[in-house]
Amino acid sequence: MDDPAFTLPTPIDENTQTILLYASQHNLAALRPLLRIPGNASVQDAETGFTPLHAAIAACEDDGDVVEGEGEVEVGVEGKADHVDVDVEKAKDVEKAKDVEKAKDIEKAKDIEKAKDVVRELFMSGAIWNDLDVRGETPGCLAWRLGRRELYELCVEAGVRAEMLLGIMGRYEALESGDEGEEEGEEEEEADVMEIETNGHMEEGVEAVVVGEEKKDVNSADYLSSTLKFEDDKLLDADANGVMMAWETDIMRRSVDLLLPPQNQQEAGARILNIGFGMGIIDRMFAATKPRSHHIVEAHPAVLEKVAAASSDFGSEWENSAPEGGKYVVHKGKWQDVLPALLESGEVFDAIYFDTFGEDYSALKEFFSEFVPGLLDEHGRFGFFNGLGADRRVCYDVYTRVAELDLSEAGMDVEWTDVPVEELGGEGEGEWKGVRRRYWTLDTYRLPICSFLA
Repeated sequence: MDDPAFTLPTPIDENTQTILLYASQHNLAALRPLLRIPGNASVQDAETGFTPLHAAIAACEDDGDVVEGEGEVEVGVEGKADHVDVDVEKAKDVEKAKDVEKAKDIEKAKDIEKAKDVVRELFMSGAIWNDLDVRGETPGCLAWRLGRRELYELCVEAGVRAEMLLGIMGRYEALESGDEGEEEGEEEEEADVMEIETNGHMEEGVEAVVVGEEKKDVNSADYLSSTLKFEDDKLLDADANGVMMAWETDIMRRSVDLLLPPQNQQEAGARILNIGFGMGIIDRMFAATKPRSHHIVEAHPAVLEKVAAASSDFGSEWENSAPEGGKYVVHKGKWQDVLPALLESGEVFDAIYFDTFGEDYSALKEFFSEFVPGLLDEHGRFGFFNGLGADRRVCYDVYTRVAELDLSEAGMDVEWTDVPVEELGGEGEGEWKGVRRRYWTLDTYRLPICSFLA
């Protein structure tokens, strides 16, 4: 029977509701025994999608109540006796209100500490840092929205631990939170793992979950065989995913300025290697510095065809314009196939930049762990487009820290420069008009410049 009036209500899961209740009450003593049962730390409410983490954090929301007697107090008029008694009473009310507010702040601080203890216990018991509720919010997203930075930090730290562990295991897989057809066992196993593509496109995220839309995987093999659409302000693949967009220009400009030393300090020109040509935004900036050597690695046939065109800025005329002792060249192929030959020939670069499409974080890690040490001059600088997980703040912060830890493991130090990003528009609007989904939703880009540890 299809009549909604005859639809049976969703049965109440008493175990889930009990856990969520204790989590929201920050009742660690009652919650701890229940968390000994595997899976209980990540149960979800059928209607709200709340996990115990969501419940514990949501309970810290300010109630917005106004303390009785609080507010502006009219000042009495000096010299009028009939106002004196009233002013004294109002002053007493103000002091009383301040005392009440101070007491509330103390209680609130105590409750936040209890919430932190509960959140820590949940993570220790297997709670998933990036589970989504029905609003598409992770616990970290919720903590940030409520202004609970201490709780947000706990979520970020848990995410870093999880991703570092999975990285050690060699697994960077996809967040499957929007796939209703997935079996529950797989959901629990994979939900805390994300496959993040190095130019900021996540395989699936808050902005990517569209009801009824067929899930489209983005990977390097599919991208290299796809038809590309070149527009003035963007480069799209066959599924309208943004490969590169003009709004990134300011970020590229800042990256070039930080990667290359001042011209007067390097009279011979810099030796530059860029992985991923795309629209050629950063390579035009590199070329304008008149480098000694400029190597570009590009794999997509459509991009290579455009680069080889007579009207291209990087055709044969550009290649022949290299200064004596230098080389301007576009290497055709995947960087995994091209770079071993550069290593073998002894090529060394002053600046290296990495911005590919359709590859996950493990590819970036392989690049700076296996190739940068042999290709970068001892005083050189390495950068990459840091769009990891940039459709959610918590994911961006997690993967920024993961990258920093992995770079340190590879013998590199990283300095971050914050670059403001203007509002780019909502889904399908502004800069995103004609683009399948937004791969950037944040107001600040964290620009990495890496160098070898002293």
